[in-house]
Amino acid sequence: MGKSVVVLVAFFFINLAYADTRILDYRQGVIQQTHSGKVKGYVTNQNATLVWKAIPYAQAPVNALRWRAPKPVQPWKKTFNANQSSSICPQIKAGKFLGHEDCLTLDIYRPNSKNTQLPVMFYIHGGNNQMGDSSEVNPGELVVNANAVVVSINYRVGVLGFNNLPALRNKNAQEASGNFGLLDIHQALQWVRHNIQQFGGNPDNITVAGFSAGGRDVMAMLISPLFRGQFQQAISFSGGMTLADYDASAPIIARALAPLVVADGVKKAEPAAIAWLLSNDSDVRDYLSTVSAERLSQLMINAGIRMAAFPHLFNDGQVLPKKGFHADQYHHVPVILFTGAEEFSLFAYWDKHFINRPQETLINNSLTAKEFEFAKHYGSELYALFNAQAPAQTMLPFYKAPIYIAEFNWGENPAVAGNAAALFGSYHGVWLPFLTGEIKETATHFSAALQTPGAQQLAQVFTRYIKQFLWTGNPNAEALVKWVPLQDADKGFQYLSFDADQSHALISMKQAGRSYQQIIADIEADTTLPAQHKQILIQQVLNGRWFSGPLDQHFNNSEVWINVP
Repeated sequence: MGKSVVVLVAFFFINLAYADTRILDYRQGVIQQTHSGKVKGYVTNQNATLVWKAIPYAQAPVNALRWRAPKPVQPWKKTFNANQSSSICPQIKAGKFLGHEDCLTLDIYRPNSKNTQLPVMFYIHGGNNQMGDSSEVNPGELVVNANAVVVSINYRVGVLGFNNLPALRNKNAQEASGNFGLLDIHQALQWVRHNIQQFGGNPDNITVAGFSAGGRDVMAMLISPLFRGQFQQAISFSGGMTLADYDASAPIIARALAPLVVADGVKKAEPAAIAWLLSNDSDVRDYLSTVSAERLSQLMINAGIRMAAFPHLFNDGQVLPKKGFHADQYHHVPVILFTGAEEFSLFAYWDKHFINRPQETLINNSLTAKEFEFAKHYGSELYALFNAQAPAQTMLPFYKAPIYIAEFNWGENPAVAGNAAALFGSYHGVWLPFLTGEIKETATHFSAALQTPGAQQLAQVFTRYIKQFLWTGNPNAEALVKWVPLQDADKGFQYLSFDADQSHALISMKQAGRSYQQIIADIEADTTLPAQHKQILIQQVLNGRWFSGPLDQHFNNSEVWINVP
């Protein structure tokens, strides 16, 4: 054997050993090695948690990479400073533009311990797939309590993340789908599977979890061929099933972009701009690549959980099946379908019909208060059904793994939560402070209630169920109320209720028996409001939402509904 061959063989085995060490050897500390280079994080949570923030998992999707599948991240030579604020993808938040396109990053949290082979929660933030970022969840306490690793990711949102105009399509079937945000999620999951052992995580025990839009993304992942074999469990927090019709979506996007085309002098009038945007003209892609992220982020921002206002998660037939959730293409992993009992309270509160009303007028005995209660009550019944029972009913004929249904009822009792019970109740996101210990945003209205012994015990019990699920795919454990998975829709929909009084957690299995038809019948029979006021709420507040397809059809609402679950 020649000397050069010996050198090459030796070099091969040296590098092979180094690669194995990089992948398999976690050593407790803030500096870890990834396939792309070293990263340095920090210690927090009274020295109990290790954190690495804003680690790139793909190249920045700017210029020529806009509306392309994400590319693997370029390696770096110096140690990457992962002690910085999370990246934010371009979006409008509180009326202001935030973020930049170099945003495909993720945050990693784990216990400050020597433990390895920990289960991994891969978390996808909410925000209607138009806003939000990885800092939505701060799992510093969760990783210690559950002895797990949590990864929270950023992905492209708005028309930068979901856009299926014909000129943006090419021979790459994934890119032609227009589901770029979902492709980002896939790339991030690939990065985690290849690197998480170096952070002490088990790449063969990953639970994908998401809240709101992130929960809907998780549900889409359950039927996407891209994600087959990529995760072992799933949790959809207030997600539900939504897909947008591929062909019907492009004209809506074109109408939203048309004013920019006219303002920039490319076309003289919006009809011509729409026709041009719906063409295969390569000039469309060239033009859109020059429009600033800030201007693009301002489009369709008033969607308000309405698919027709901002279509996304397109049923293109490649990334997501044409038949959607009625196709036998599920990844059969244990899944938790979660909802709050009053999911619509925040959306009613933020709706233009109520947003400028003083809080006291929403909870006294006025006509406004009765309107608010009507919208909150029926919207929440429809939304809770949409989040948990309805998806389970759709999945059951096809699904070959356990389906667990959960409902949070904490927050509804005025004796526990005071006025916040009447305003928000078991709101959209009520579970977050119980799992993370962090009190922010809507949870601040419940600050005192969250400190009661009952709420603290509920947090411990809830976290233990989630811990068991992360570790084993079964949330049950000794001394916990048995969480029975869904068995037979004909025998009712059993779910686990999470509640607490001021002193104790109240956990019990209950029976869900509501249907869209029953809720609509109750709406018809409700006499708490004058008919004209009731009609306004049905046609202008409850209409066109994720959950309102049956309602819109029954009351002949004009809102175009292109959701195709």
